Amino acid sequence: MATRFASLKKKLAKALGPSLGILACAYFAYHTVHGDRGITSLMLMQEKVAEAQILADDLKAQREEWEHRVELLGSQSLDLDMLEERARVMLNVGFDRDYVIFFDKKGS
Repeated sequence: MATRFASLKKKLAKALGPSLGILACAYFAYHTVHGDRGITSLMLMQEKVAEAQILADDLKAQREEWEHRVELLGSQSLDLDMLEERARVMLNVGFDRDYVIFFDKKGS
């Protein structure tokens, strides 16, 4: 009986190293995919970056449009049509031949 126990103990001792190695590999493989800095987190972060880039592009386009409109009202290159348009809007004035169409900005 003692010999069986001793042989079993030897076999378990031999299997302990590879078993720990397999468990360590499984642990690191799992955290490579699902960890805080794993592949799934990388994919989520890339989606967030893409959304932020789209938002940044939209804001950049809006800024360029407003800069262009402000430039048209500048003293160096005064656009009389733009000046007349802004004066009519600000003073709420129009001609009898003008048609005014109001749009709902909220979309409702």
